[in-house]
Amino acid sequence: MERAKVYMTKEITPQNVIALYQALGITLPGRVAVKVHSGEVGNQNFILPSFWKPMVDKVNGTIVECNTAYEGERNTTKAHRKTMELHGWTKIAPVDIMDADGEKAIPVPNGVHLKENYVGANLMNYDSLLVLSHFKGHPMGGFGGALKNISIGIASSHGKAHIHGAGDAAKIWSSDHDSFLESMADAAQSVVSHFKGKIAYINVMKNLSVDCDCCAVAEDPQMADIGMLASLDPVALDQACVDLVYASDDKGKQHLIKRMESRNGIHTVEAAAALEIGTREYELTECKSYQSM
Repeated sequence: MERAKVYMTKEITPQNVIALYQALGITLPGRVAVKVHSGEVGNQNFILPSFWKPMVDKVNGTIVECNTAYEGERNTTKAHRKTMELHGWTKIAPVDIMDADGEKAIPVPNGVHLKENYVGANLMNYDSLLVLSHFKGHPMGGFGGALKNISIGIASSHGKAHIHGAGDAAKIWSSDHDSFLESMADAAQSVVSHFKGKIAYINVMKNLSVDCDCCAVAEDPQMADIGMLASLDPVALDQACVDLVYASDDKGKQHLIKRMESRNGIHTVEAAAALEIGTREYELTECKSYQSM
């Protein structure tokens, strides 16, 4: 597999999100689902809707999310919609809680643990997918980026438990840890296969907390922002983000690295590469400035 193209800018602005998308050379067709992280109520680190709005407008997209599998303010459709309103998502675009009316089982072509992935049923209403991810740490996954956003993020509430339990939803918090990470890769493969190349990915390396946006009480970042990256390959994109954390000269990076290594976070990328979702080998093109849009 040849090296994937990953584009980067250190300037974190809404206009540069659009420029990164344009650098990918893709036009997402039809009805575009825009996967974001809505942010748990109380979280201070999630990327705000106002930042994403120009990009969502660019593709005339619909913001999509699915309910969580744990207690909080996003575990039911009613609560999740209230959170989407509270955080301002409904002000920038239509919002679709995709598992509001149930789930859909989609095949995992070569899954290690999963044969089916349960996604929000409304995913079937979209022709293409724009994945806008906040790269940061995660209490279980070590870090979250594009792969987590298309696996756990697009899974229904039950589907999230199914992934966490490596195929057994009853083992949501007790399955073998590496099997959980491999199951995220399995689920990601099903989504990539479903859209057949009609997906684009953008990661924002800002507010680099060790905690996820799913945490109501998240730790403040201990390292500086790094930039934004985009690719058509989610494996290369997440690998590049991990590499940039290690390459940073910020002493605060050790806190995030400890979180990533203690959870064996890179294993999700390894498993996704083994499934040939993408490649860990990439060519990074740093775009230092863009013409105004």
